[in-house]
Amino acid sequence: MSGCATDGPSAATPVAKSESIAKACEGRDGWGDPAPPAHVFGDTYMVGTCGIVSLLITTPQGHFLIDGAVPEAATEIEANIRELGFDPKDVRFLLNTHEHIDHSGGLAGLKRITGAKMVARAEAKVALETGTVHPSDPQKGLFDPVEGVKVDQLIGDGETLKIGRQSLAAIATPGHSPGGTSWTWKSCEGKTCRQIVFADSISAVSADDYRFIDHPEYVAPLRRSIAKIGAYKPCDILITPHPSASAFFERLSGKEPLVSSTGCSEYAAGAMRRLENRLAKEAGK
Repeated sequence: MSGCATDGPSAATPVAKSESIAKACEGRDGWGDPAPPAHVFGDTYMVGTCGIVSLLITTPQGHFLIDGAVPEAATEIEANIRELGFDPKDVRFLLNTHEHIDHSGGLAGLKRITGAKMVARAEAKVALETGTVHPSDPQKGLFDPVEGVKVDQLIGDGETLKIGRQSLAAIATPGHSPGGTSWTWKSCEGKTCRQIVFADSISAVSADDYRFIDHPEYVAPLRRSIAKIGAYKPCDILITPHPSASAFFERLSGKEPLVSSTGCSEYAAGAMRRLENRLAKEAGK
């Protein structure tokens, strides 16, 4: 479990109205559709787009930034960080959930903007640096190449990154992509602390000609990743790379509970159900 930061934000009282993001993004879920920033809990803020989550975790000593959405979203994310009252140059670590264009495309731009150190698992390094997905990726061929981002530091499953009193732990969750990585940390508001899990995508999505049933060596780690996320505890606040996958905006706006002890298990159960349905459909062809 990651450490808890109680130092508070490193800028003077940032303003982020969580309820406004759901209204602003109503009917708009494009990967690059601009969204206002939103406060999640404690030191954690949503700074991404209407269709893609990017998270800023703040400390007085510098910040973590997870995911960059599509290439054109880099400046939108920068603007959201500034709107909160933070300086993008104070981002020290740039992180990623997985190496598809909708989550990694903006990383190169954000690295230039922030000067941050890019940290990733070894399995994601080549894809991130070349801007093309791994040959074994089920979504190979779906995306045009993007500008690569240099990986400055590798991190392993269960290892942590620390800034001040806050630490983030990497959870290896391959399957949606070979380098899939989930992240978890503890955030506090006063004496109330919550474990946040930014769980990577665990859906069985592929190019049209890809059959998961023909790749048991790929399905096996996907199953393990789904089970790993489903069993992760504590999981007080679940966040997913695509906000719709966890009703993130509805939960930020108060229409649904932000905190739920069953968030990770329900997310995983849905993913496993869809995987089994996909395999059964492929077997029936």
